[in-house]
Amino acid sequence: MQKKKSVKIVFFIGLGIVLISLSLFLIKRLLANKDNENITYTVNQESYENVIEISGTVSAAQEQTLQALSDGTVVGLYVQEGDYVKKGDVILQLDDTSEQYNLAKHDYDMATTRISGSERELKLMETQRLSLVQKIADRQVIATFDGVIAQLDVSVGDSLEAKDTVGTLVNLDYLTADVEIAETDVSKLEVGQKVTFSFAALQNENVVGYVVGWPAIGQVTSRGATIVKAKVRIDDYPEEILPYFSFTGKIELSPTQEYLVVSRYAIAYDEKGQAYVELARSGKNVNVSVERYGSEYVKVLDGLNGGEVLKQLTKPKSSGWNKNNMGNRGGHGNGGPGMGAGGPPPRM
Repeated sequence: MQKKKSVKIVFFIGLGIVLISLSLFLIKRLLANKDNENITYTVNQESYENVIEISGTVSAAQEQTLQALSDGTVVGLYVQEGDYVKKGDVILQLDDTSEQYNLAKHDYDMATTRISGSERELKLMETQRLSLVQKIADRQVIATFDGVIAQLDVSVGDSLEAKDTVGTLVNLDYLTADVEIAETDVSKLEVGQKVTFSFAALQNENVVGYVVGWPAIGQVTSRGATIVKAKVRIDDYPEEILPYFSFTGKIELSPTQEYLVVSRYAIAYDEKGQAYVELARSGKNVNVSVERYGSEYVKVLDGLNGGEVLKQLTKPKSSGWNKNNMGNRGGHGNGGPGMGAGGPPPRM
């Protein structure tokens, strides 16, 4: 009798363990199903930028370093900093008394030679006269283009030596910059491509320019990289931007594309193969057109506007799926997770 009683006790204990295990399994399954019902995905907007990143400093359209071409004393100064001058205007004059005397004496001698001298001697004197005229011209500093006196550091009475720098003339009609382009990107360049510039001097404001051109030869930098120096230009720019201001920017190889992206687990298909989603708030089904976007997402081509919260309609096949990685998803720059092939994702 004692043995049968022990067997009954063991049987009931085993049955209890089985029932408890079964109950735990059912509870766990119920909780999992309930949890799955609460999974939602937000339809996000992403941007794909096809660009070349650049940086550098801008320069004036033209720049002339104002230098004395010969030794002498400044006897005339005809401009100030900030003045606008035209091509050919005299900016300063050096004393040219000796040069003017030498030219006048030479002209007198030439007049005498025309009367009593030989034709050969006269031709030599005409050549010498050109040299004397040039020496007079070298006593002036002249503007070589229309522009603004950006800097001037000289006064009447100053004694200058040849090649002394006295100021700078700039043409600010537009700004230019030479930027480094990696050899792998040179084939993507085209004249006229849009360039967006960002300057530290401008808060939350970009300046638009374009690609002017690039040389037919590359160069090797001190880092050992092979690059080409492309020229970019800005025609319209704020007055806050000055020559030699630094910038970062982008050369736009193609227009920026905007996509609506959502997890593929928010998509289901009806019997006819029509893709649809279910709005989490209203429970309404909406037909959509989609195409694959990477391995876990789809691009929504039609049917949604962005920002909608959708219910999960299909489940991942992989048992190692982490739902926390498949929820609301922010936008990606430069193409997000990668461009996938067209067509709908596999049905779940």
